[in-house]
Amino acid sequence: MTRAEHLRIPAQIAVAALVAYLLGFWFTSLFPGYLPKIGGLWSAISAIVVTQVSRQEARSSASLRVLGSAIGAVTSAVYLSLLPFHPLGMALAIFATGVICTALNVPSHGRLAAITVIVVMVTASLDPALNPLLNALLRFVESCIGTAVALFGVVLWRR
Repeated sequence: MTRAEHLRIPAQIAVAALVAYLLGFWFTSLFPGYLPKIGGLWSAISAIVVTQVSRQEARSSASLRVLGSAIGAVTSAVYLSLLPFHPLGMALAIFATGVICTALNVPSHGRLAAITVIVVMVTASLDPALNPLLNALLRFVESCIGTAVALFGVVLWRR
């Protein structure tokens, strides 16, 4: 493997994280009070998770990311619609998310779904006045932004 090949993946990750952060920050800033830095952070994390060596690996990672984020966002939105943030409640929502992923026969999505639960719930703890459904929806969309940026970068980046 050449020196350039050794630098390609770190460069892809850095560029994807930067672009995803900026887009996520911009998108979330359209919703006053919904913490655009969290939006940028979550988008960048998603881009980093999805960026892979090959296009096939990136597509596989993207499907895990999007479905896992959707499951985690729904679970945390339901919890937060009924109860306020509490660490034990977060653990319960993570458990429920894992059970849902297993029931849907996608247990490998459970980790990313659990991470989404944590992000949605901790964000809610920073500002309990946030609408739980909009908060969860924003975190899901931010995840999709980062995923799309990573996929776009993997497709465009010249080998």
